[in-house]
Amino acid sequence: MENIKRAIINSLGVFIYVAIVAFVMNNAEKIFGKMDSVIGAVGFLMIFVLSAGVVGTLIIGKPIMLYIDNKKKEAVSLLIWTLICLAFITLIVLLYLGLK
Repeated sequence: MENIKRAIINSLGVFIYVAIVAFVMNNAEKIFGKMDSVIGAVGFLMIFVLSAGVVGTLIIGKPIMLYIDNKKKEAVSLLIWTLICLAFITLIVLLYLGLK
């Protein structure tokens, strides 16, 4: 039960982070102005790299720590539950988009 609760929290964290990044990217020109130089591409790639780190930590950080602590079943369970929760959130978002 603890794994399910943590999986839900981590998945919601991923969703919120992705929503914030999507909002910033969708409104980037309004927020930062038009960027004709290479700095716009650098900014985009930096967000991409940061996102990989944040989302990777939320999804696999705790399972790795559990695995290292020799709690292998708990680690795999948490990872699977997190992926199930992420799939569920993704399905909800896609269904919402399909209904628009």
